[in-house]
Amino acid sequence: MRTVERLVVIVLFEGVDLLDVTGPPEVFALVRRETDDATGYRVLLAAETLDPLTTSTGVRIMPDITFSDAVTQTIDTVLVPGSVTIDRNRRIRAVVDRDVVAQVKALAARSRRITSVCVGAHLLAAAGLLDGKRATTHWSTAPQLAADHPAVRVDPDPIFIREGNVWTGAGISACLDLALALVAEDFGESTALRVARQLVMYLKRPSGQSQFSVPLEPVSTTRRIEEIRHYINENLRQPISVADLAEAAHLGERQLSRVFRAELGMTPAAYLESARVELARHQLESTDDTLDRIASACGFGTIDTLIRAFRRTLNTSPTEYRRRFQTVAHL
Repeated sequence: MRTVERLVVIVLFEGVDLLDVTGPPEVFALVRRETDDATGYRVLLAAETLDPLTTSTGVRIMPDITFSDAVTQTIDTVLVPGSVTIDRNRRIRAVVDRDVVAQVKALAARSRRITSVCVGAHLLAAAGLLDGKRATTHWSTAPQLAADHPAVRVDPDPIFIREGNVWTGAGISACLDLALALVAEDFGESTALRVARQLVMYLKRPSGQSQFSVPLEPVSTTRRIEEIRHYINENLRQPISVADLAEAAHLGERQLSRVFRAELGMTPAAYLESARVELARHQLESTDDTLDRIASACGFGTIDTLIRAFRRTLNTSPTEYRRRFQTVAHL
């Protein structure tokens, strides 16, 4: 049975992230090679004009088609990449250009399916395409997405989320996982798995898989919270209770919890667990230590506690995480 060629239109603009643009077409191009009868995909890069554009890396790319011509096409999938900037406080911020948002909205009206890669979700949200929907983006800009668009149910953990005909993907290499999921929907799981093998990827990660990033970067402007975070990092291997943290911060437990929620969006206990998971993550990647030894070294105490924390934080087990991401050389 021969399938119809699917047109994918990728939105371009100045400063767009290069991998967001080039990653998915690599996946789509392999479908034709891995499938005998399927026509596969045709990818067109669309921009305001046909003039060359400079990506975030400085590499220049040429559009194939203008936005005005793209909306006259029968579009299967619109793919919206993103772009970021760094503000004066060294925080990562998604770039949202009103003109690009208008073009995204017009293209979405002409397509069967709309997808965003990484911080491209901010453009979909600005176009009103995520209102009332659950969506993901790169974890570093998830708070911005939630603050700017309260009608969107932002979930920064999964590598991609599907809500009807709208798909949102997480950051950086997760664009490949999203593209593979689209291939699986269009051409079946077996085709997606063959493409994944050609890409030397771990087959196909499910949408519920975590981005495997615990956001522990300094986001608080309160010196006292920064001091307590430093205290946590210095004492992760020791038993620490919320009472211990409150005492170290010279605050009551309830007051400490209120400050943590206001500054970091989580409870002190949740932050402590996330910090321990992050430490355990690095141990699993870089050592051959047993789970018992890692649990002890990271302050979990028991293997069962380590496993439960991994399930809550990363939606996977320590053993599975090590199998996928361990980089230590085996002699």
